[in-house]
Order: sequence, then C-alpha cells, then structure tokens
Amino acid sequence: MRRQDATAGPVTGSGNVPRFRGMHLPALDRAVITILPPVLIAAVLVLVTVNPTGAAEAISAARTFVTGDFTWLFILYSLIAVGVCVWLVFSRVGSVRLGGAKARPEHGKFAWYSMLFACGQGIGLIFWSVAEPILLRDDNPVVSSGQTSEAEGAMVWSYFHWGFTAWAMYCVVAVCLAYSHHNLGKTLTFREATVDILPKWSRRGAGVVVELLAIIATVLGLATSFGFAAMQFTSGIGSFTGLASSPGVWLAVILGLAGLTAVSAFFGINKGMKRISELNSVLSIVLIVAVFVFGPTVFLLSNITQTFGSFFANFMAMSFWTDSGAAGQDISSWQDSWNGWWTVFIWCWVIAFSPFVAGFIARISRGRTIREFVIGVTVVPSVIVMIWIGVIGSAALHYDDGSGRGISDAVAADTSSGLFVMLESVPVVGSLLLVVATVLVATYYVTSLDSGAHALAEFVSAPRKAGPYFRVVLVASIAAVALTLLTLGGTAVVDTVQTGTIIGAFPFSFVILLMIANLVRRLRRRTPEVLRLEREVNDPELAADDAGETAPGTGSGRRQARRGRTTGSGPAHGSGSSGVAGSGPRAGTGAEPGSDDDSPRGAAEEPQPVGRR
Repeated sequence: MRRQDATAGPVTGSGNVPRFRGMHLPALDRAVITILPPVLIAAVLVLVTVNPTGAAEAISAARTFVTGDFTWLFILYSLIAVGVCVWLVFSRVGSVRLGGAKARPEHGKFAWYSMLFACGQGIGLIFWSVAEPILLRDDNPVVSSGQTSEAEGAMVWSYFHWGFTAWAMYCVVAVCLAYSHHNLGKTLTFREATVDILPKWSRRGAGVVVELLAIIATVLGLATSFGFAAMQFTSGIGSFTGLASSPGVWLAVILGLAGLTAVSAFFGINKGMKRISELNSVLSIVLIVAVFVFGPTVFLLSNITQTFGSFFANFMAMSFWTDSGAAGQDISSWQDSWNGWWTVFIWCWVIAFSPFVAGFIARISRGRTIREFVIGVTVVPSVIVMIWIGVIGSAALHYDDGSGRGISDAVAADTSSGLFVMLESVPVVGSLLLVVATVLVATYYVTSLDSGAHALAEFVSAPRKAGPYFRVVLVASIAAVALTLLTLGGTAVVDTVQTGTIIGAFPFSFVILLMIANLVRRLRRRTPEVLRLEREVNDPELAADDAGETAPGTGSGRRQARRGRTTGSGPAHGSGSSGVAGSGPRAGTGAEPGSDDDSPRGAAEEPQPVGRR
C-alpha cells in the first residue's frame, strides 16, 4: 500500500488511499527523531562495552524494581488488552472496516496469517516451545495438582505465555495504529495514534518522546534478537555439522542473514516478506507433522488433550496471578520472584517488541473489519501456538524422561540447543528435521527483521514514503549494531542490552495505555463528521482528483461536484470548518474531528455524538 506524500501529490495506482490527514512535523522535531536515536544507541553501545559489569548491575537493579513494585501493573495491562479485544469483537464497532466500507484485503488469509505470525513470535517460539516446558516442569504455580501436575503445569504456562494473552497485547496496539492510519489518514506512527487525547499544549513534545521510544525500542530489540538468532543458527548448524561457535562464524551468519533480509526488504512486502513468510508456514507444518507422526504419537495426543483442558480451566487464575504473597516485600533480586523470571519478563518482552510487530501487522491489514482483524490476530495464532507447543513441548518432555533428563541438561547449558537435542531423538527423520529447524531459524528471523525495517521506516520517514534503499540501510544499521554488540561485548553484553530494552517496556506501557484510551474514544465518537472524513480519506477518486489541484484545467468542476455529494454540499462543507474536505484550510493539519485544532485558523465546533441507530 502506498499513500499520499505530505508535500507532493498522491502516488498513482491502487495505493492512492488512505489520503494523508496527519500532522506535518516541524523541521526541528524531524531532526530530533532522525538524529537523536543513533546518538543514544551509540552511547548505549559504548557504555555496555566499556563497562559491561556496571551496565549489567544497573539493568538488574531496574529489573528488580519493576518486578518488586509493578508486577500488578503488567498483569493489569494484559487484562486490559484482553478486555479491549473482547469489546472490539462483540461490540458494534467490530463491523468498522479498516480503510473504509469499500476497502478489501490486500493479502489472502494464508499470506496474512503467515506474515503476522512470522513477525510476531516465530523466532522466539521455535526455542521456547522446548525451553519453557523443560525449565518449568519442576516449578510452576497455580495449576492444580494431579498425577502429572508438574509437567502438565509447565505445558499450561507455556500455552499462556505464548498464546491468547500475548497476541491480544500485540493486537490492541496494532488496531490502534491501523484505525488511525487506514481510517483517519494519520501516519502509521505511535505519536499520531496517541497524542490527540492529550492537552493541546503537550502534543508536540509528547509526540517526539513517544516516537523516540518506539524507534529506540525497535532498533535495540531487533539488534539484540539478531545477535541471539546468530548464536541459535550457529547452534543449529553445529547440531548436524559439528561446527563450533566462534566470533568468525557469528560474523558470517550475521552478514548472511542481513544480506537475505536486505534483498527481501528491497523487493517489498509482496515479493519479499510475503513469500518468505509462506515458506516459514510450510516448513513449520512439515516440522510439526513429522514430529507428530514419527514421535510418540499416542503420548502427544494424550498430553495435548489433557493440557488443553487444563489451560482453559486455569486461564482466569493464571491471568490474575500476581504472586501477592511476595508483593510489597523488598526482594533482593528479581530472581527471587517467579514472575520476575517468567510472566513479568515475557509481558515486558511483548510490550517492548510491540512497536515493530504491531506497526507491521497494522500495515498489512487494510480491508479487514475490526472484528475480523482481532479474531485473526488473537484466536488463529493462539491456536497455532498451542498446537506447536503441544507437539514440540510434549515431545521434549517425553524424550527428556526417556533420556534421564538429558534435554533438561542441554537446556540448562544452552537454551538454544533444546530444540535440536529433542529433534535428534525423533526416529527416522530426526537428522532431516535438524536441517528444517535450522532453516526456520534463519527464515523466521529474516521475516522479523524485514517487518521491523518496514515499521522503522514508517516511524522515521512518515509522512513521506520510505524507498527500498532506505529499508536496506536500516537493515544494515541494525546488523551493524548486532555485530558490534556480539563481537566487542560477547553474549553477556547482548543479554544485558536485550534485558534493558525489555525493561524499557515499563515506561512504554503508559504510552500504550494512552493509545488504547484514545482508540476507545475515537471509536465511541464516530460522529457524522468523522464518518465523512473516513469516506474522503479512503475515496480513491477524490485522491486522484487531488493530483490535479496544482494544475489548471484538470477537472476541478467534477471534483467539487463529487465533494458536494460526499459532504452534503453547501458553503459550510466547503469552508474547511469540518476538517474533511481535501481543499479546506484544515486539510493536512493533523486536527482530528472532535479534537482541538492545531491549525492557526482556530478550532472546529465540537460535534455531538451520534445516537444509537
């Protein structure tokens, strides 16, 4: 999808909509957003490589503070995300179509599910589907005791941490961005999905801060994940070639994956990301089916059935569990809290990765109703996740018992090795599956980095459209950060920066809560004025007419006639007082109907909400 540039006429082709109705950034603000993130990221790199011990201690102290005093906040945040998603599905606003009533999906369902799953969880799920059930098999709260309670609880918590709630947290951010962009004509950025709920005087500064947080979180999150992906890919290669990990191998892996991602980013979503994501899905199905057929099939069927039932029985208790017995106590370290190891850490992870995951999901979801969007981003991936963990995790527990806790020992030594050790135990096809899993590590990370590059390009360049070369530069920059961290600091420094990025989710969670409140406000105040705006933003004929506004004799009579039909004609609608007509004085000022006007021409009259129809 292409959209109108802030300064030039609209692009041609099928991408004329949505028409730009967002804020034009002042030159100073754009300079801050463009220049300051690289400076701050370079400062972080210098700090953690020069004084890794001090940086690690500071990050650990921050993690202890967040875990000890704000576990309740992250639990509440996850509940709000789930509650808003449920409201969006079952309320009248669920029928609102992203991109207007005439918009249709740009991608088929298989491609859409493949891309949103690949950018959301693919790379992490590959390893934690084995590591989490193994690490939690002897230590998991809440799940009721039974004959196999310990292993059962490990599976149930794994479903919980990677399933519906995590996807609801991604979804609620994505739908905020999607409605703001596709329906209201805003840029696909956090600042424009958030700031108009704030007082007028604070919007400019708050918008810059919000965008800085999103950009820095995206770069550091992708870079540290790139470092770990390189190590995990090397571990996979070593499982069937005997190649030992070393800085030289990491360098080759990073360069190779960065090159593949750069090609994908250059060719765009339809020719790059979409095709690799579909390959991911096919290979994932092959891996799951092979483990199910050639592995302990009867045990898998039995354990999946039992743990699925236990998950649904314990879902509410797990969702509200804050470990209140430890609340308010001065814990000496986050390691003293079970939630510090697991739920709080994983929820922080999801929040920290929301900028690029949600931004990309929003970008590829034009044409779907909000109800279809929410179900597609929460229910469908959750079912896939549960099946994946049910098969891979159950097989890992089975082979772990059969090998005298051999997989547990491997995971304790290196988390990334658990999947490969488990696959080696699968008879007949185990060696082939090692190759498939290693390829999946590469392709899943390529799609994650590709989606991150597309989202980051929007954050940095909006409202101008970022070109393919700019996305390639972003990929190279992220690879350079990953390479610097891994070669100069080693795995400990990569872990420190990643943990710091994830703990940075604490302040960012307040930004997202504001954005959620703004979404609810926008959807509940879809006045006739807003409906007119949505129609005009997504009317391709009006967008095409705008191309001729700067040239005489290009059919302005037809344009005015059409606008008269769209807005109801009359002087009031042509004056720009509604902020809807493309030629009115408020067009492109960033003022949203029903909000304070940032234009010097003054504020529009506050519209009255529409009654129940």
